[in-house]
Amino acid sequence: MTQLGNQSVEDVLRDDLLEGDALIGTLGPILRHLLASDDHSLFSDEIVARVRGMLEHVSTQLLHAQADAAGIEDRRRLIGERREAFVESFLGNPAVLNHAHALALEWQLTERLQARNDVDQVVSPLLQALISSSDAGTAGTGMMALAAQARFAQSQRRMELPLCELPGDLFHSALITMRAQASEQEDGAAEKAEAELRAKYDESNSRLGLIARLVTGMGSGAIAALSIDHAGAAIFLTALAIGSGQDRDLAVLSTNDRQLARLALSLRAAGLKPKAVEEQFVFLHPEIGLPEGFDQLGSDRAAALLSASAPFAAV
Repeated sequence: MTQLGNQSVEDVLRDDLLEGDALIGTLGPILRHLLASDDHSLFSDEIVARVRGMLEHVSTQLLHAQADAAGIEDRRRLIGERREAFVESFLGNPAVLNHAHALALEWQLTERLQARNDVDQVVSPLLQALISSSDAGTAGTGMMALAAQARFAQSQRRMELPLCELPGDLFHSALITMRAQASEQEDGAAEKAEAELRAKYDESNSRLGLIARLVTGMGSGAIAALSIDHAGAAIFLTALAIGSGQDRDLAVLSTNDRQLARLALSLRAAGLKPKAVEEQFVFLHPEIGLPEGFDQLGSDRAAALLSASAPFAAV
């Protein structure tokens, strides 16, 4: 990001943000195309395979639940016959597709930070400190978050996405897909499966729910969670989303090298001083410098620039 001519830093960042938003608006259609074909030229094979695997895993879990409710023993045959139709439905659901993509990108970032900066994939210094807290509630939530992050790592290695880890609106959307895919004869079993799945679901105890509880529970101390080497990718991304008032999936996308303006604005809007923003760029994009005049940009103006953008409008 470099300042051009007589443009102000706000103009430079606004222009870069609009360009980034336009790119984000194309991600869903491109990803849907790649998952439906063998042309992976614009996305890495790993990301495409991981997203596909997660959608297949969600579909398999829904079919298992429906088979249980119907008392069907030959589940392998049912899944083989029906799973692709479920996957196709999810490919047409931008919110589910964007979330799976964001999780794949988060895991990619997690692996990169461990390889390049020796940031542990599961236990960060901040999480260790929270687990050691004298407050029993914080320590307990920290231990649960630790276990959830370990499960996330294992799931990503297997290219899986447990239903219980979906955000509430996406969990509801997945169940609606199951009901929509059910034939008239299967409707009763699908309804029973939906009721049983809803009874077991608790968003507050999902990985993202637990991390959000930790970050919000830190109060003003949550600024420490905006140091990615100290907090680890998972906590950092949640703190970035909460602090900048954005959806977490969008916060994940902001770490991509085509979203530099969004990342800089998000960090500033979340309360980091310009020097601290620069320090985070050293970890995430060491080859990139902030535009001239960024140190004059207030957090309120950064937040205003973010709120004026609409990155998913074209999806």
